[in-house]
Amino acid sequence: MQFFDRIIRKVRTVRFSHLSEKEKLIALSFVVGLLSGFAAILLKNIIHISSRFLTDDLDTLQENYHYFLYPAIGILLTYIFVKFVVKDDISHGVTKVLESISRKKGYLRAHNMFTSIISSTITIGFGGSVGAEAPVVLTGSSIGSTIARSFNLNYRTMTVLIGCGAAGAISGIFKAPLAGMLFAIEVLMLDLTMASLLPLMISSATAASLAYFLMGSGYEMNFQINQAFKVTNIHWYILLGIFCGLFSVLFSRGNLLIESSLKKIKSPLLRIAIGGLSLGGMIFLFPSLWGEGYYTINQIVNDLGHYILNNSMFFTYRDDKLVLMGLVVVIMFVKIAATATTNGAGGSGGIFAPTLFLGSLAGFLISLVLNYMGEMVPAKNFALAGMAGMMAAVMHAPMTAIFLIAEITGGFGLLIPLMITSAVAYLTAMPIEPHSIYHKRLALKGDLITHNKDKAILTLLRLHNVIEKDLLTVKPETTLGELVGIIAKSKRNIFPVVDDQNNFKGIVLLDDVREIMFEKELYSIKKVSELMRLSPEIISHDEKMELVMKKFNDSGAWNLPVVHNGKYVGFISKSRIFNAYRDMLVNFSEE
Repeated sequence: MQFFDRIIRKVRTVRFSHLSEKEKLIALSFVVGLLSGFAAILLKNIIHISSRFLTDDLDTLQENYHYFLYPAIGILLTYIFVKFVVKDDISHGVTKVLESISRKKGYLRAHNMFTSIISSTITIGFGGSVGAEAPVVLTGSSIGSTIARSFNLNYRTMTVLIGCGAAGAISGIFKAPLAGMLFAIEVLMLDLTMASLLPLMISSATAASLAYFLMGSGYEMNFQINQAFKVTNIHWYILLGIFCGLFSVLFSRGNLLIESSLKKIKSPLLRIAIGGLSLGGMIFLFPSLWGEGYYTINQIVNDLGHYILNNSMFFTYRDDKLVLMGLVVVIMFVKIAATATTNGAGGSGGIFAPTLFLGSLAGFLISLVLNYMGEMVPAKNFALAGMAGMMAAVMHAPMTAIFLIAEITGGFGLLIPLMITSAVAYLTAMPIEPHSIYHKRLALKGDLITHNKDKAILTLLRLHNVIEKDLLTVKPETTLGELVGIIAKSKRNIFPVVDDQNNFKGIVLLDDVREIMFEKELYSIKKVSELMRLSPEIISHDEKMELVMKKFNDSGAWNLPVVHNGKYVGFISKSRIFNAYRDMLVNFSEE
């Protein structure tokens, strides 16, 4: 950290003062792209080396008990590192990035620049059935956030640099600059303006160029398209899209259910033991679940799909097509449990790679069924289309899915089936699961920023910033004469009624007393308790602005009271919200 700070200080000595905010953003987007790309390359290579070190000597023709032990060891080591070194929650990297944008003004702790790399390396290197993409997205985004804070940039510029870090991370891992840029737009939901797009392009291109320079021209998947797309297969790609869309719902909901169930186990050691050994058992049965799964994907897209049974007790059945189809279905369901168990037990990783793994199996399965029925379809093409379809449905990012698969395979020969499968899968999943797996946790809390600018700004508004506390309160036993005196001193036409313990009881409107306020014979007789009315709605001090606006719309009120545990806090008015909204809109939309 001190080394990074020294670099920042030296960079800041360069004459940045004469640069505009836009020019600073362009310059820093290059730096963020360079650093996030390097982080992605570093993580990918460390995971590859550690995984090969543990598994290269294992016999592929029989089961091996190392697969049973390694994952539990990896989860235990990850837990120790996070608990005693990091001392912070670094799971669910993409969700943490989204949360930082919507709730923390783009703030990501600086330690995320390296801790996510270390924790995910331990988890995945020892066989954890998760991906490295989410941790490195958190790493890249943290780099963007830290640099933005170091240069005292505003919130909007900071969010763009966070997106640049995420784009650079994806681009560096896959050598896919278009996919990296689209990931930041679709998943992180950045504003669609040239002020955002140009820095994202620079970061993505920089990270991809660095990956080519350091790692050569090879792609994540070594695959050549040797069977062109046939129009006669369109209906089968539509079928594949429907299957991917439906299975994506099982994947998303199954992940959340299993992970939350494991998190309910209070004892960390018991959770690690149950989760780690369960994961080890799953990987022992199906070693293709080991790690990220890209080795298995490569086998499938190179017409070696039956090799997914290598190292397992089912090895002898790999040439039996019916048994193979059944086992592929079983592996797909077990993969859901393996991914959720890895994270739920204390591991560190994401769902990006598992999504691609499941998509390749989905395409492979459909091709097996069709070929068994006499329909000759290319398994590799269907596997790639399945990857795009599953990704589009799980992440709700069809454009990212299309261009990622096109870029990592080194060509656009399958662009049409990729588009068909992705669109159908996305449209199938959307009505059932309106939020992606990344966004669902935030959506449930009302913290999700979307491309809908109105909703995005409401998410950014904070209730405590618009509460008005200058209203004069009255007690239920206050007389009309005393109330008239209070009205004379007030600039408002609404008066909260509270008791001696400041419990909110109701409101008195000026209109309610206007007709009798000059009838002096009632001054000592009439009490506020007889004049007050109940508020049409009451707002809790911690409610989200979207729900607050719904209460205003449903009640038709222009002013509503804010309470905390029944105690009066203040009032909130529609006009105050509109003014705050207008000010934030100007800042939010500034080019």
